[in-house]
Amino acid sequence: MRFYNRMTKYLRLKNVLSRATVLTTVLFFSTVANAVSQDSLLRYKYFFLEGIRQQEMGNISASFDLLRHARDINPSAPEVYYELAGYYVDMKDNKMARLNFERAVELNPDNSTYQERLGQFYITQKEYDKAIAAYERLYVSNKARQDIIQILFQLYGAQSNYKKMIETLERFELVEGGNEQISLTKMQLYEQMGEKRKEYEELQSLVNKHPLELNYRVMLGNWLLQNNRKKEAFAVYKSVLKEEPENVAAQLSLLDYYRETKNIKMEEDLTVSLLKSRKTDKETKMTLLRHAIINGRSDGSDSVSILQLFDKVLTLPQQDADIIMLKAAYMSLLKAPQESINRLYEQAIAVEPENLRARIALIQSIWDSKDYDRIIELCKPAQEYNPEEMAFYYFQGLAQYQKRDNEAALVTLRKGISQIKKDSNPDFVADFYAIMGEILHEKGLDNDAFAAFDSCLQWKPDNVEVLNNYAYYLSVLGKDLDKAERMSYKTIKANPTSSTFLDTYAWILFQQQRYDEAKNYIEQAIKNNSELNDVVVEHVGDIFSMTGNVEKALEYWQRALQKGNNSELLKRKIQLRKYIAK
Repeated sequence: MRFYNRMTKYLRLKNVLSRATVLTTVLFFSTVANAVSQDSLLRYKYFFLEGIRQQEMGNISASFDLLRHARDINPSAPEVYYELAGYYVDMKDNKMARLNFERAVELNPDNSTYQERLGQFYITQKEYDKAIAAYERLYVSNKARQDIIQILFQLYGAQSNYKKMIETLERFELVEGGNEQISLTKMQLYEQMGEKRKEYEELQSLVNKHPLELNYRVMLGNWLLQNNRKKEAFAVYKSVLKEEPENVAAQLSLLDYYRETKNIKMEEDLTVSLLKSRKTDKETKMTLLRHAIINGRSDGSDSVSILQLFDKVLTLPQQDADIIMLKAAYMSLLKAPQESINRLYEQAIAVEPENLRARIALIQSIWDSKDYDRIIELCKPAQEYNPEEMAFYYFQGLAQYQKRDNEAALVTLRKGISQIKKDSNPDFVADFYAIMGEILHEKGLDNDAFAAFDSCLQWKPDNVEVLNNYAYYLSVLGKDLDKAERMSYKTIKANPTSSTFLDTYAWILFQQQRYDEAKNYIEQAIKNNSELNDVVVEHVGDIFSMTGNVEKALEYWQRALQKGNNSELLKRKIQLRKYIAK
């Protein structure tokens, strides 16, 4: 309050101010304050400015209270209502926000900021009529502001008021002149209104304003064709092609004309011409080829002519493999021999060595042939073109593993793992670690193998093959049997009829000396698969032996021997008629 006291004391010192000065000051404050006394005005200014200062300091609650007090002192000050409205918006008190914004505008209708903020508030409330009124008032004093015109256009659009939308577009033209986009938008609006004549006149005006712009004339021809004025459209297209014979836009539109008029011969000739032209861009050629495929006969009887179209395009040098891959996709649709499709993939790779789709498709195609050398040959250069693509490390590593080149496979798989990212495909990453785990296990590096299996299960906890193998390897070593049992149990829950999974679980139970439970699960394994391998058959005998059924144990041990299990340990079991651990 010290500021207020000083100002009051200052005004009371009549001997300092001349009479004229005092009168001038009183008149000034009276005008601004709209009949608010000088004392009240000073108090108002103090509380308002202090409210703003507190606001800038981040003391929102204090600022809000000070501004409300300022409003009570001078209820005719527009700026205080404007500031308070912002607080009510933050508090989501839309009723009070509206009252304060409207009061600010009422007190100072010429303030563009107040008008614009009020208009924005109306938009948030979806009160488009009121928003339009606010922005129209704003436009009167801001006719050069394109953003205001744009908002008015959108507001009229929300009401589907096409006439007002056109008027608003004409305001744009006053600011920045006419352009193609404005003319096209006006045409669309005239179409919505059913004003075909005005739509045509707008397009014709665009053509007249730009006589050297051939694309506008093509647009005119397209409009005429769409409105069943085919002869006029044809004349327009021909006039364009007379000036520029290889104008692709005009040729494509003429192609539509031939389709409309069922002139199949001319359509085919023009299609071939476009496909063979170096001036026709690739995307247009692909569109023409797709059109031919889509409109081809469902029995594929016209496939020869479509493939000939592809061949005409591919006689020209290709910048990328897109058209070749489209042909490969079409031949796959026709169920053409895989060898012919593979040749296309090879052609695509020759044109675009970094093409992922072609190379992966070729690798997948030849995988079943077990040509692992060819797969490795395809994968190695791909890792240089696409070092972040894990598929090439995967296929190369797997091919090397199938060739029993485990050392090379490990090197390749580790390179692939180095490319793992947070968003990598979990299934893919899990397979990397799974294969690595198997290789490391075969090398006798069980701790490294188990670390790889753990990493696999972090990416894919439900990988039943890894869960089964990991659990079995632990059981053979007789370590971490509780962990092995938990993992194995997950596999039989996922696939309760798998004899492999049932055998693993039964063997782990056997290792835990839970013989009766082991017998139950091994019998289920036998029931689900009578052709068990020699190792599983030996396990069956071991389990029967430890549950007291020696005759059954001998029967299965003999079967294991007949299946090719010639281990000395098995022979000793048969000889001694009992289970021997080692």
